[in-house]
Amino acid sequence: MNKRIKNIITEGIVIKQQILSNTLLLDTIEKVTEVCILALKGNKKLLFCGNGGSAADAQHIASELTGRFYKERFPLNAEALHTDTSFMTAVSNDYGYEETFARMVNAKGQIGDVFFAISTSGNSANILRAVEEARKNQLLTVAMTGATGGKLAGMTDFLINVPSTDTPRIQECHIMIGHILCELIEATIFKEN
Repeated sequence: MNKRIKNIITEGIVIKQQILSNTLLLDTIEKVTEVCILALKGNKKLLFCGNGGSAADAQHIASELTGRFYKERFPLNAEALHTDTSFMTAVSNDYGYEETFARMVNAKGQIGDVFFAISTSGNSANILRAVEEARKNQLLTVAMTGATGGKLAGMTDFLINVPSTDTPRIQECHIMIGHILCELIEATIFKEN
């Protein structure tokens, strides 16, 4: 078992080293950070969605922004779109699960908001529909996926595709990237004078 534990940790390290050496991916993370900063400074919001573990990541990242990351500061306008269970179950029942995030994007999204679609495969039907609606409503769109980007590749303004096809390793990197975004957003908006 000890060998397997080491192998799992090593796999995570290898993927993070690949991210570290991928200039295009690092540049994309930087650009997404800048877009988020501009949106938040312009009284816009960041919206996040995902299924399963990606829903947990969406909620985690949004809560770091609305709560605090490192600094005691004013809350930033960020929200995970799946946290209203009455809405999720009603829309799923009445319209089908594919429409849940799309309807929430239509309800809450405004021009200039930033919409994060988190999907390890990049192929989740409800995430794809939400991106379609976000684009129609002129939200900036960011996909956080695995290596290929799946169907989300080419659908969003920004693609942050972790170089892996292993769901747990992808999710570990998604939360790392989410923490990077939170740290840089917070440090820039609330920089000490």
